[in-house]
Amino acid sequence: MKTFEWPVRVYYEDTDAGGVVYYANYLKFMERARSEWLRALGVEQDHLRRDAGVLLMVHSLSIRYVKSAKFNAHLRVSVEVKHLGKAKVTFVQRVTSDDVLLCEGEATVACVNEQSGRPCAFPQLLQQAFEGV
Repeated sequence: MKTFEWPVRVYYEDTDAGGVVYYANYLKFMERARSEWLRALGVEQDHLRRDAGVLLMVHSLSIRYVKSAKFNAHLRVSVEVKHLGKAKVTFVQRVTSDDVLLCEGEATVACVNEQSGRPCAFPQLLQQAFEGV
């Protein structure tokens, strides 16, 4: 799976007083797309916590806004792996509407031991899911 895409519809609650998507909601759309990407790989985050004692946490991110989306728009949020390490993965993500780029960002997500809060290697389940990505 090279690039994963997730559809999003803009609801009224996603917009600000000007009727456009509030800037922070793009981050929510990207987070949901990453969660659905994992799910498409056969990985549930609550199972990672329960079975392996790890959490996936955003380590860093950057985002660039290009154009605004408005109420009721149909968006596509893409997820693509830029770099995969032993304990971190960096994603490139784009939000588009009718093939027009609205925003793009990069998010690095770290694998963290639930008890200690310290970074740790991806468990075998994740390593296997990431093969071929």
